[in-house]
Amino acid sequence: MKSSSGSELAKRLGISPARGMDAVMKAQLITAVLKGIAAQHLTHAEVAKRSGLPRSAVTGILSGSLQKVTIDRVLKLVDAVGLIAEVRVRRARAA
Repeated sequence: MKSSSGSELAKRLGISPARGMDAVMKAQLITAVLKGIAAQHLTHAEVAKRSGLPRSAVTGILSGSLQKVTIDRVLKLVDAVGLIAEVRVRRARAA
């Protein structure tokens, strides 16, 4: 996946910058979760049990369905694979 800022994504998709940032953050977190799952050879069922989410929700999120996916749910997956999420905030570039 090519790195993209939320504002760049928002412009390309015609959505608000906030929605663009939300989508980029979720995608970055899910990518990290997928790497954690692969490294630990976990099944979706194991991740579901660790996260407290239904297996069907885990499978949907990890397969790229971001509709109705909250950051809270994604963070449960991050925790389930033993990762910690950190947030970095910086000033936006001038338009």
